[in-house]
Amino acid sequence: MAEAKKQTDKRGSSGRARLDGKRIVQIRIDSRPEALRLVRAVVGEAADLCGCSENCVRDIVIAVDEACQNVIRHAYGGRPNGEILVDIRREGDRIAFNIIDFADPVDVSKVKPRSLEELRPGGLGIHFISECMDDARFRTPPDGAGNRLWMVKRIE
Repeated sequence: MAEAKKQTDKRGSSGRARLDGKRIVQIRIDSRPEALRLVRAVVGEAADLCGCSENCVRDIVIAVDEACQNVIRHAYGGRPNGEILVDIRREGDRIAFNIIDFADPVDVSKVKPRSLEELRPGGLGIHFISECMDDARFRTPPDGAGNRLWMVKRIE
């Protein structure tokens, strides 16, 4: 994530976090790695429907998949009984992805990419997200949720 910091959102009159833009699709999955196949398919179709180029679709699918994998591994600690909400919205000439979980809130100051010079498998999700998306940051989650990662990509 280019910026892994908490940002205040626009809020509705109820004080709850509000998601902006026109919803394209929203899916809920269990925190099981095999459910990511469905996420990749839905995300790819949504990006294609919005008019994204083939390369843009590929980048978006990589970033959303990495974000969901991080939720499964880190927020839920591999437990398959968690829930992940993927909300996809059109915001003008951009497509926005809200990845929302219901785990304990993360300490955003500790969400950092590891050094690329470390030769070991794994741990590159944040690098992939920041390279593939135009912006990515933690935002205030809706009531009852633990974390919300907002990612956006300009439609090419």
